[in-house]
Amino acid sequence: MNAALLSFKPNKHFDSDETAGRTYGQDTLQSPGILAAIERACTRIAPLWPLQQFVAVNPFLGLSDRSFAEACEFSARMGQGEMLMPASFYAEQYRLGYIQDADISQALQQTGSIWTLKQCLIELQDLPSHDTALPSNRCYTLADHLDAVHGSQWALLITDEISKWCAAYFDQGQSAWRMPWRGLPLYAAWRRAAAFDRTPELAGLPAFRQTISALPEQPIEAITQIFTAMGLPSARLDDACHRQLLTVAGWSAWVRYKHWQASPEQTQDALLQLLAIRLSYDYALISALASLQDIEAWRGHWQDAPLVNTDTAGALEIRHILQTAYELATQHPLFEKLASALASTSHRQAERKNLQAVFCIDVRSEVYRRALEMQSHTIETLGFAGFFGFPIEYIALGHHQGQPQCPVLLKPKFRIRESVGDANVGELRNILERRWLRKRLNRLWKGFKNSAVSCFSYVEISGLSFAGKLLSDSLGLTRPVVKPSIAGLDKTIVNRIGPVITRQRGRLIAKGPVVETGIALGDRIELARKALQGMSLTDGFARMILLCGHGSTTVNNPYAAGLDCGACGGHSGEANARVAAAVLNDREVRAGLAAQGMTIPKDTWFVAGLHDTTTDKVHLFDLDRIPHVFSEDLLLLRRWLDRASKLARHERAPGLGLQGHDAANLLKAIAKRSRDWSQIRPEWGLAGNTAFIAAPRQRTYHFEFDGRVFLHNYDYRQDADGAILSLIMTAPMVVASWINLQYYASTVDNRRFGSGNKALHNVVGTVGILEGNGGDLRVGLPWQSLHDGKTLRHEPVRLTVAIEAPAEMIEQVLANHAEVRELVDNHWLHLTRIDPLDNRCYRYIQPQHWQAVTDYGRER
Repeated sequence: MNAALLSFKPNKHFDSDETAGRTYGQDTLQSPGILAAIERACTRIAPLWPLQQFVAVNPFLGLSDRSFAEACEFSARMGQGEMLMPASFYAEQYRLGYIQDADISQALQQTGSIWTLKQCLIELQDLPSHDTALPSNRCYTLADHLDAVHGSQWALLITDEISKWCAAYFDQGQSAWRMPWRGLPLYAAWRRAAAFDRTPELAGLPAFRQTISALPEQPIEAITQIFTAMGLPSARLDDACHRQLLTVAGWSAWVRYKHWQASPEQTQDALLQLLAIRLSYDYALISALASLQDIEAWRGHWQDAPLVNTDTAGALEIRHILQTAYELATQHPLFEKLASALASTSHRQAERKNLQAVFCIDVRSEVYRRALEMQSHTIETLGFAGFFGFPIEYIALGHHQGQPQCPVLLKPKFRIRESVGDANVGELRNILERRWLRKRLNRLWKGFKNSAVSCFSYVEISGLSFAGKLLSDSLGLTRPVVKPSIAGLDKTIVNRIGPVITRQRGRLIAKGPVVETGIALGDRIELARKALQGMSLTDGFARMILLCGHGSTTVNNPYAAGLDCGACGGHSGEANARVAAAVLNDREVRAGLAAQGMTIPKDTWFVAGLHDTTTDKVHLFDLDRIPHVFSEDLLLLRRWLDRASKLARHERAPGLGLQGHDAANLLKAIAKRSRDWSQIRPEWGLAGNTAFIAAPRQRTYHFEFDGRVFLHNYDYRQDADGAILSLIMTAPMVVASWINLQYYASTVDNRRFGSGNKALHNVVGTVGILEGNGGDLRVGLPWQSLHDGKTLRHEPVRLTVAIEAPAEMIEQVLANHAEVRELVDNHWLHLTRIDPLDNRCYRYIQPQHWQAVTDYGRER
């Protein structure tokens, strides 16, 4: 324990109730008022998905009702984190000529600032001195205040203690010995555990166990008593609750996720209990350690501190202006490309294609789409959400339940189970029994290795026998662990496993519950129709259509799910692609579509594929179901994919430090990285994302976007009622904004919004990671996913959205959806449109007011 902390001894015991009544007796606290404050604080917490389903989340989700500029000040004041880059970053960008005077002038106009360009340039010279400035009106917990005054480390100790107990309570099977009070609510379980925990007392906090045991058993009653003792002004209780939760921001986010899809009352109750735990530690400090002078000074801070600090407002405003200028500089090359495309190219060419390939809108697909299109003029690629419009729960062979294969904003509507093709009942039973037996034996062996009795003797006796495997794993020649999807299965069986789309009712495993799986015919027809309309693919079908999901191949990577498909809930898109292809090849489905006026030619076949974004290989599935008439088409597809993979790998190689290899050696080097357990940068994921474009592919066909743009196919001519545009702006665009803001936040303040050094990560409870062996649960992205060791690989800019559609259609969506309008009006993204008539780009200012995008006098 830190010496300063241990040396900080109690001055006197403090009768909190008496002093609270004497000082703030006129400000009586009632439970309804406290509950309202807690609810307001809870809405500011963004959820954190578990590692197995890790998806990008907008960390500013609870602040979207404020403007971006207001949120910057609020976040810094609350200690939530910095939302702007250090001042020296902008000064360097200006010195290098990336930010130009014209950008600053335009930023002044956009932000509505009263500053002049001359004033900004003068201020810019002194900005680096403000890099470490913190708002003097920053909100503090009592522990924060004591640490600042006395040099103690109570805040750190409290965070470590709460994190320790949350890890034990929320553990999902990682620990061999479970907490005995997991059946109790969080606060009650913690009180039971705290009765035995001497750590705070050993650290210098007297009578901690007695203080906690004397608190009320119900969390709201405990919070009410604690706030009464604290004597904080009722008008600041929501900020006080928020600040308390931010001291354990990671676990607060996890608790918010646990009830993300539950009722608001359940969400409030869960965070209320965590808040009660955190407040209890400050209450213990009040009761036994803090002096009257300390408490009065802390209370005065909350009572008198202004909500906006004029001393730091100027420095914050100039940084906000320069952030906007930096984003404008980033936008110019994009707008030049979009405006230079001919308006006539927005119409699809009449000739029939040999191949149409539908990829996820993920920025990594942009590189591969270009490489594939270069193989032949008879190839057309399209961009669509990677779950292909099929919100399913996919139940793997021999499992009780499955994983959601759809964006986290949606709930799965259908269950799809796996089965073994052409297997009779007896063979299927034998396959399942072998898999269960192998998995049980594997669990027993793992339990033996990890048990407290055998772990040391096991290593001493058997350790050397693993030397060969350890060496081959370290060299990237073998994979350290088997992929979970094929664990316990014979290699001859793997290729026979596939989804069952027809409606069935039965047991998924022996003695399991009877469940209904598959999709009814009427639902299959409706899903197919909506998917094709969403792709803007309602006619002109090619002979072969590839539905290509994506996934990533890495090992020893807690954030592996973050490299898979966010549209598939942090899983690979294989299941969705296979289900979608099977449905679209279904004769009954095609007949149903034809009855609605959407005819898929008989000589069109849908093929499912998976793009491995680490190796740039594309795997094809269910090839045995393809009619022989498509044999030559399949051979041609494979040839095109092989060539496209080589081009894509060659383009990505410099970013991985692998330039100079020929095609064969480059594939070996990249494959080796995917199996290397020590590799901290197997791929760059979505780093570098800057824009989202919804337009016909012909608008962007001739341009290289360097894997930085989400590309969604959209033709407003096929969307008379605007339903497709509404879906795009409320789902894929919002998800893209979540991804963008997570990368943005992890870049501007990785300590609070990111997860630090990847080499120090330790998985806790299988739900998240700690950096090192303690501290709060970390959120966001590791620094190695954003920085290559020399420079940033992700530019911290808000998402630029460009939609090719009439202004009235876009404005109608904003009018109908308040949450989308909030993102736009509060400047969490930049909304622009491409006018299909005059071929110019326009920036959204307000309804019926779009400003033409120009160069604004920038030097070329």
